[in-house]
Amino acid sequence: MAAQKDQQKDAEAEGLSATTLLPKLIPSGAGREWLERRRATIRPWGTFVDQQRFSRPRNLGELCQRLVRNVEYYQSNYVFVFLGLILYCVATSPMLLVALAVFFGACYILYLRTLQSKLVLFGREVSPAHQYALAGGISFPFFWLAGAGSAVFWVLGATLVVIGSHAAFHQIEAVDGEELQMEPV
Repeated sequence: MAAQKDQQKDAEAEGLSATTLLPKLIPSGAGREWLERRRATIRPWGTFVDQQRFSRPRNLGELCQRLVRNVEYYQSNYVFVFLGLILYCVATSPMLLVALAVFFGACYILYLRTLQSKLVLFGREVSPAHQYALAGGISFPFFWLAGAGSAVFWVLGATLVVIGSHAAFHQIEAVDGEELQMEPV
C-alpha cells in the first residue's frame, strides 16, 4: 500500500496522475478501480521486452515454471497487451467500427430517453437491462455482418500466442525473499 502511494506521488511529481492517465469516459466505480490497480502494478516495459532476458527453457518443468511465474509477475502487462490487441482489431476493421457505433449509439439514445421519462411499452415500464438488451438485439445484425465472432477468436488466439510465447521464453524474474532452489542433476 505504501509502495503504491509512493509510485502515485512520483507520478504526480512528474505531472502524471491516475486521473490524467485514465480516460474520462470510464466512470468511477469498480471498473475504474480495477484499471487503476492494473496500471499501478505494471512492471517496467523495458524489462518486459528486453531481448537479453529471453532464452529457450531447458526442459518441460522449467517451461511450466516460467509460464506460471511470468503470468503472475507480468499479469498487468499482459492485460494491457490484450487491450492493445483488441484496439488493433477494432481499429483495422471498419465494419466492426460501424457495428460498435450502432450499438453505442442505440445505448446513448436509450440513455437520453430514460433521462426524459421512463420507457413504457404495452402499459409496462421497461427496465434499463431490457432496454440495453434491445439495443444489443438491434445491433446484432451489424455485428454479424462485421464478423465480430471471428474478430473475438482472432483476439483470443493472438493473445494466447503473444502472451504464451512471452511467458514461456522470458527468464523468470528474481523475487525478493525467494528461496534458493536446487537444480535437478
